[in-house]
Amino acid sequence: MVHRLRQDEARRIAIHAQLLDAARPTGLVDVVERLTFLQIDPTAAIAPSADLVLWSRLGASYRPADLTRAVETDRTLVETVAYIRSPRDLPAVIAEVRDAEPHPSTRAWLEQNESFRRDILTLLEKEGRLLSRDIPDTNVVPWPSSGWTNNRNVTKMLEAMARRGHVAISGRKGRQRYWDLPERVHPAELPTLDLDAAVRLRNERRLAALGIARSAGPQIPGESPYVGDAGEAATVEGTPGTWRVHPAYVGLPFEGRTALLSPFDRLIHDRVRAEQLFGFEYFLEMYKPREKRRWGYFALPVLHDDRLVGKLDATVDRKAGTLVVNAVHQDVRFTRAMTAAVRTEIEDLAGWLGVEVTGV
Repeated sequence: MVHRLRQDEARRIAIHAQLLDAARPTGLVDVVERLTFLQIDPTAAIAPSADLVLWSRLGASYRPADLTRAVETDRTLVETVAYIRSPRDLPAVIAEVRDAEPHPSTRAWLEQNESFRRDILTLLEKEGRLLSRDIPDTNVVPWPSSGWTNNRNVTKMLEAMARRGHVAISGRKGRQRYWDLPERVHPAELPTLDLDAAVRLRNERRLAALGIARSAGPQIPGESPYVGDAGEAATVEGTPGTWRVHPAYVGLPFEGRTALLSPFDRLIHDRVRAEQLFGFEYFLEMYKPREKRRWGYFALPVLHDDRLVGKLDATVDRKAGTLVVNAVHQDVRFTRAMTAAVRTEIEDLAGWLGVEVTGV
C-alpha cells in the first residue's frame, strides 16, 4: 500500500510523532522513550539543547534536575556518547557500532592500543568510576589528528569503548563525565542483538519518532534521519520520490499549538526534510561571523499549528536576569493571533528560565 499524503497531512504526522501537537505529554522518561534520544550539546545561549527539547514538550513543569536524576540516580535513562537515551535502545545502538566495519584508521588505532583498552578496564574494575582526567594515558600509538583531538587519547579511547559497550558513562561533574564498567550502570537484563536485528529495530524506532522520513539519503554526521524499509510507502504532494510513513499516525485528528524549538530539535534537524515538508530554511549560525548571520547566534525555530513560521533570535543574560529578544524573524507574515501566541511562548520560556523578557 502506498499512502498519498498532502503536505499538511505529512507535516501533522511529523509534529504528532515529535509530541509537538496540542496534547502535551506529562512524563519525562516517556518523552525520551518516544523521541528515542536527546542530543547533548554544551551551547547554552538560552539553555542546553536537551533541556529546551524537554521544555518544548513538557512545559513549565520540566526541571533540568529531573533529567539529571533520571540518568544518574533512577537509571531510567542512560547517557551515551553525545546523547541521552532510553535503556531499551542500548543493545541496538551498541550492536550497530560493534558489528559494523569501522573506518580503517580507527580499526588500526584500536588494534594498536589493545593494551591501553585493557589498562582502562582493569583500573575501573579496581577503582570504580573515574573522570577521564584521572585515567592514565598508556597509549601505544597516539590518536592521529591535526585538529582539536590531538593528545586526547584517553577521551578518544573511552568514547570508542563506550560506543562498543565496554564502558559506560555513569554521571557528570560539571561538563566532565564519570566512566565505569557497564554492568555497574546499565540494566542487567538487556539483550544482545546482531547487526541485522539492530538495524531493523533502530529504523522502526526512528520512524516512530519522526512519523515520516526518507528511506535513505546522503550521509550526515550524528544520528541518521533515514529509516530503511520501516513503516509503509508514501508519496507527499509537491515533493519528489517516495517516503516511509508510520501507519499508526495516518489519519489521526490534529490540533496544533505554538512552540519554540532547539536548533537541534529532530523536527527540523534534517534540513532537507524540513524544507520539503515545511518550506523551512534553517542553518545554525553560531560558527558564522556576526555580520554574516541572518537569524542569530542560536536562533530558535518557531512552530505554529502545523507550520514552521520563523526564528527567535534571543539570548539569556544571567547577570541581568533577562531573556534578551533581539528579533523575531517572520518567514510568513504573522497574524495578530500568531504574534500573540509567539509572545506568550516567549514569556513562558522566560518564566521557566526564571528571568524577565527584554527587547523586541
